[in-house]
Amino acid sequence: MFNKRLKELRKKHKLTQVELAKVFNITQRALSRLENGETAATEDIINKTADYFGVSSDYLLGRTNIKNIYLYLKK
Repeated sequence: MFNKRLKELRKKHKLTQVELAKVFNITQRALSRLENGETAATEDIINKTADYFGVSSDYLLGRTNIKNIYLYLKK
């Protein structure tokens, strides 16, 4: 699930793999492998993704469809 959510968020924010890879300090190939599910995401990458896009790790891992529980609860 992480790979699909990562790709979805990257495209929604109109970022290339190269641009996002620079943010995460990884290679474009490493990001491509994450998006294709060839490599499992590390805790560090999950945290960086959550922080960068303002979503929860639970959302990234498919445990919920609520992107940010704190914003959701404020409604």
